Amino acid sequence: MADLLTPQKTERGWIIPMTPEMAHEAEVPEGSLLVIYLGQEGVSAEILPPATEEVKDSVRRSIEKFGPAFAEMKRLGD
Repeated sequence: MADLLTPQKTERGWIIPMTPEMAHEAEVPEGSLLVIYLGQEGVSAEILPPATEEVKDSVRRSIEKFGPAFAEMKRLGD
């Protein structure tokens, strides 16, 4: 359970996978993500719904098509 709430840091905020209990309480689909932003104005949050099957299929096709190029970019680094 602790792994579920480990935020992933991005340039603009933190991404936290919502637990089923959190999603139920917020009345959003399970698998949604909570994005937290910190700024001088204070704290704000956004809920992102889970990816649709169409988006997942698009990502799979891109990985199949460009997988070797992605692996080479990862190997070379920034």
